[in-house]
Amino acid sequence: MKLSCLPVSFFPDIIAGRMSLASWAAMGARLGLDAVDLSILFLPDRSPAAVAATRRAIESQGMRVAMVTSYPDWTHPDPAQRERELAMEEQVVAVAAGLGAALVRVTTGQAHPDTPRDEGLTWAIDGLCRLADATRHLGVTLVYENHSKPSAWTYTDFAEQPDVFLTVARGIAKAGIGINFDAGNAATFANDPVALLDEVLALCAGGRTLSVHASDSAARGRLQHVLVGTGITPYPALCQRLVRAGWDGWICIEEGSNQGEAGVAAGNATPPYRASQTRSRRVATCCRAVSPTAGAES
Repeated sequence: MKLSCLPVSFFPDIIAGRMSLASWAAMGARLGLDAVDLSILFLPDRSPAAVAATRRAIESQGMRVAMVTSYPDWTHPDPAQRERELAMEEQVVAVAAGLGAALVRVTTGQAHPDTPRDEGLTWAIDGLCRLADATRHLGVTLVYENHSKPSAWTYTDFAEQPDVFLTVARGIAKAGIGINFDAGNAATFANDPVALLDEVLALCAGGRTLSVHASDSAARGRLQHVLVGTGITPYPALCQRLVRAGWDGWICIEEGSNQGEAGVAAGNATPPYRASQTRSRRVATCCRAVSPTAGAES
């Protein structure tokens, strides 16, 4: 298991240029992360030269990029816009490849009022599969997330509800697209987040890539970011499932509690699990660290 972090708390500062990506990488190294995550919104200049310079800046701090998060809107009712989304997302994957990232987080799109369910499902599955075909040569794995609403969108995710998410996840399986299971979103919107993880693990049983966003929410029904391990997400039970499945992928802390470096540090479980532990022990120890109430249960 490897640990990275998406610095949601720092989005305004990074996007406005008040915090550099080298500074974010230095913080990740200082806190013992294995890598850092970036939003594509952090990279207004996506030219090859700028991407190469960003990669050098991050690697100069002894870090690398695990995941680039993106926000494709495949469910837009305008077909011309959906074609533009494909072109923009192809660029995103190329940028991620230039950064040396292993993963790109992809989404379904927004729940536009004019997009019917059946059409939205078709457009999302088609767009994601076309993207996978167009970018396969770049060597970056796409991971599809049970997503909610980023600040960049007007509407919440079309697949915020688990049944829609699972329908899309099944529809894109043959395209080689993995899954990024967001624990906080699952706890917020699924009746049973552990059962949802069980379904995701079953979908990934044949070797399909699975990464985990370690996030947390204060309440059900509406995502309210809090410090990981202090909200409603049932980390002990989720981690038991991961251990039983022999899972050994990326845990990406989604730090959105607005506590800055302290929030990243609180969610960072690196010290307890790094030293020569078995895979299952590392996962269990990491999950105990992000869930203060887990105790021996995890």
